[in-house]
Amino acid sequence: MKLGVFAVLFGDRSLEEALDIIADAGLESIEIGTGGYPGNAHCNPAELLADDQKLNAFKEAVASRGLEISALSCHGNPLHPNEAIGKLHHEQFQDTVRLAEKLGVETVITFSGCPGESENSKYPAWVTCPWPEDHLEVLKWQWEEKVIPYWREQSEFLRAHGVRVAIEPHPGFVVYNTETSLRLRKECGDNIGVNFDPSHLFWQNMDPVVGIKALAEHNALYHFHAKDTNIDEQNTAANGVLDTKPYSDELHRSWIFRSIGYGHGAETWKKIISALQLVGYEGTISIEHEDSLMSVEEGFQKGVSLLKSALIKEKVGEMWWA
Repeated sequence: MKLGVFAVLFGDRSLEEALDIIADAGLESIEIGTGGYPGNAHCNPAELLADDQKLNAFKEAVASRGLEISALSCHGNPLHPNEAIGKLHHEQFQDTVRLAEKLGVETVITFSGCPGESENSKYPAWVTCPWPEDHLEVLKWQWEEKVIPYWREQSEFLRAHGVRVAIEPHPGFVVYNTETSLRLRKECGDNIGVNFDPSHLFWQNMDPVVGIKALAEHNALYHFHAKDTNIDEQNTAANGVLDTKPYSDELHRSWIFRSIGYGHGAETWKKIISALQLVGYEGTISIEHEDSLMSVEEGFQKGVSLLKSALIKEKVGEMWWA
């Protein structure tokens, strides 16, 4: 396994400055935002695809620092019922796939998307319970009329370009847990896998170790985000975890995203890393920072320190032990 970072946390720096910080921290790989919600501060696929000189300069900037690209990420909602948003995110996804092919990057990361409740919707509708019965009708329509047709088509597009997609399970989208991840893969194509982010699973009361093993059984574990979540026991006891208060209202929310080790301790993260090793994951552990209580630099350095400790390995024969 390699230790890397999702470079959007350095979106206020130039590409070269961000790469220097990452290389100086002793990391080996970088995940780069190319559109969607993370934006494209360091990489504009359409621009690079249109200009070989800029493309080669981009490649050299990464390679000259001894880094490799673990994935290109354009987390978006190509199924958004607002046609302009859906079209933009779809085009950014396809341009990202084309760029990944040119760069020799195997994996593109995004969300599954979430449609509305009908053809007349203005906003996405995420179904969270089976009753009233209308909810199941909406869910059936979403999967059969929007999700499956779209991702079957994208699976063929990906195959034509020799790239795979890692869907990040995320509440608010139709793929949000292990079960929905595997359904999308089964229905739409075996080049559709998962970008595994424990932070979205912790607050759903899921065990990341169980999820890692289940996805590995189906060869669906493509990429990994290192991000944590802290559950506020008092707020959760009062209001449950389906919390719609803004992320900035840290004091009153049931949970907030944290730098790794600040939601769940080092022992939990060591178990997660060990599970990745046990199932044969050989990709990148990509640090993601969305901690509103900690600066980017502090969160980044603390994450690097904890993960380096967890990734200390000794080679015994042909086995690696954490």
